[in-house]
Amino acid sequence: MLIDGGLGFDAENIAVRARDVEEQGYDGAWSTETGHDPLLILAAAAPATERLELGTGIVVAFGRSPMITATMANDVQLLSKGRLMLGLGSQIKPHIEKRYSMPWSHPAARMREYILALHAIWASWNDGTKLDFRGDFYTHTLMTPFFSPGVNPYGPPKVFLAAVGELMTEVAGEVADGMLVHGFTTEQYLREKTMPALERGMARGGRSRESFQVSYPGFVVTGNEAEREAAAMMVKGQIAFYGSTPAYRPVLDLHGWGDLQPELNGLSKRGEWAQMAALISDEVLDAFAVTAEPGDVAGRVRERFGDLIDRFSFYAPYHLEPETWSEVLAGFRA
Repeated sequence: MLIDGGLGFDAENIAVRARDVEEQGYDGAWSTETGHDPLLILAAAAPATERLELGTGIVVAFGRSPMITATMANDVQLLSKGRLMLGLGSQIKPHIEKRYSMPWSHPAARMREYILALHAIWASWNDGTKLDFRGDFYTHTLMTPFFSPGVNPYGPPKVFLAAVGELMTEVAGEVADGMLVHGFTTEQYLREKTMPALERGMARGGRSRESFQVSYPGFVVTGNEAEREAAAMMVKGQIAFYGSTPAYRPVLDLHGWGDLQPELNGLSKRGEWAQMAALISDEVLDAFAVTAEPGDVAGRVRERFGDLIDRFSFYAPYHLEPETWSEVLAGFRA
């Protein structure tokens, strides 16, 4: 199992942070599209590292055209000498329409076409294939030599697709190189819903599990006893935040907790964040998070997910000293 870290954003120290993650022994590092562009973060991290795989978790695909994404990803693939993992995600309708002012429709079908468009664009640069992509959502039929970056010696990057619902998960299996499991996922949902959908997609695309990577940012509650108590409250808050989203209700429904979603949603609209966290019971927390002393985290993760995933990263919305995370990471290397 490969273990990944995060990069965050610090305008003065992106390269330093990337080197630290590599020196700490992580296999990869992910940047996020929240207040900053994740591909620009990786462009700064790439020259400072040598072996660390660099991933976007995620680029909001529907907020930019396939051509823009293909161009930026190709540049980072070149800068990193072939270490880019291009993680894409759809976001949700209100953000795409109201924040990005972009169209929203049929997200799974649109994402499938988006990834196929990326491959068509990259093929036009690397293989000299005439660019003639015509879909229901995207059309790319013009590529002149002046605008082509030429052959990338490292080839196109691997494409990872973030998915929660079964339709998007099937798309990941059919056309992507890997899948980013959402942190709001339990072991039961992963086994009973995600993996069967992924297998259906792979079968449709004629692909094998051996050539595909599943990456999971799992909630972890760790530290000493007092730190774990504080961490549990922070993780409950994050679970509550995701649980308020209608698109994620199927995860709760599987466990019989579906009624939580509208209640959390109502509280979120009133900004009552503390009350939301209070609705997350210890039973719900245990389903979503691995809770253990630092030296035991690796064993617990392997017990739950060792036969399901290829990459794991720590979803920990709280602060612990670096030495504690070093102890956690050492457990995976033992």
